[in-house]
Amino acid sequence: MEKQLHLNLLASRPPMAGGFQSGSKMKMGPGRKRDFSPLPWSQYFETMEDVEVENENGKDIFRIYCSGSHGPVLLLLHGGGHSALSWAVFTGVIYNRINCRVVAMDLRAHGDTKVKNPEDLSADTMAKDIGKVVEALYGENPPPIMIIGHSMGGAIAVHTAAANHIPSLLGLCVIDVVEGTAMDALNSMQNFLRSRPKTFKSLENAIEWSVKSGQIRNIESARVSMGGQVKKCEESTTSSGVSNSIEGIIEEEEDEEAEEESNKKRMKEDDQEMKKESVFTWRVELSKTEKYWEGWFRGLSALFLTCPAPKLLLLAGVDRLDKDLTIGQMQGKFQMQVLPQCGHAVHEDAPDKVADALATFMVRHKFTEFKEGYLC
Repeated sequence: MEKQLHLNLLASRPPMAGGFQSGSKMKMGPGRKRDFSPLPWSQYFETMEDVEVENENGKDIFRIYCSGSHGPVLLLLHGGGHSALSWAVFTGVIYNRINCRVVAMDLRAHGDTKVKNPEDLSADTMAKDIGKVVEALYGENPPPIMIIGHSMGGAIAVHTAAANHIPSLLGLCVIDVVEGTAMDALNSMQNFLRSRPKTFKSLENAIEWSVKSGQIRNIESARVSMGGQVKKCEESTTSSGVSNSIEGIIEEEEDEEAEEESNKKRMKEDDQEMKKESVFTWRVELSKTEKYWEGWFRGLSALFLTCPAPKLLLLAGVDRLDKDLTIGQMQGKFQMQVLPQCGHAVHEDAPDKVADALATFMVRHKFTEFKEGYLC
């Protein structure tokens, strides 16, 4: 079962039937109400800007979120279907630990990035995007850069490093993506994507679903990052098309009869609201990116091992390692750390642990220093 819970490498798999995923703390006492209202990006990043990049067909515009003005750059790449906002809480934590700059970018066809050819999500094109954004930001002499990627973003980070698109590369950190596990997961991806709600009646409803389904186990991170995963539908949808899949999930303390009556009343209210409100849907149709999945992950372990820069691999479970990485770890070719009790979105579920691991790695390699007054 543990292996099944971690198969999905694009977006986190919902809980298995019969209960929440390990590590979820979803049981609520009587009368307690959780806050699923969205949080602004400005609470975690200092600035937001759009970076223009020239290509053959015109200009692509990449949305980035930044913090800091000195020290090495942490270039953060999100997973498939997510956005730069998935790094928000982590950014607030790491920025308080070490001297650094943070640049989190919305990848091609994700978040608020706008490109001329959003259908091209090949590893080669996305890796070139990273190099172009770095050049647009810093010119021919970029500062030292540590590239950090989660899931699909981890694969793109490896391709970017291997192709030498970042000449000032300090190091490489890959979070919860391994070739063997990823390739195994591809067969079940479409079934998973079909199992997700297609629409939500509000952003709050989407945030609530992400937490209660186990996609993101950290409610604070869900409140800031889900806005990057979903968008308002261009046209209003009738209430029959809106998912009510999360209604009543954790009302465990209620009497069954009262719960049934409450659900009926809530569904009626939802239907009335839907007649006058727009609904939210996913920004990225991941099912349509299937032809690129194999290109992201095939040969990833060998590419990772051949990158000359110091490397850190952070995993949610020990079952992730394939043969090449097992041998490489025994040979000391990279540093690895397992962070248990996390879902696939490790940096969202446990931003403190990921920040601690990364800060320790960077200080050990003398890439930066702990901030004055920070007790590690």
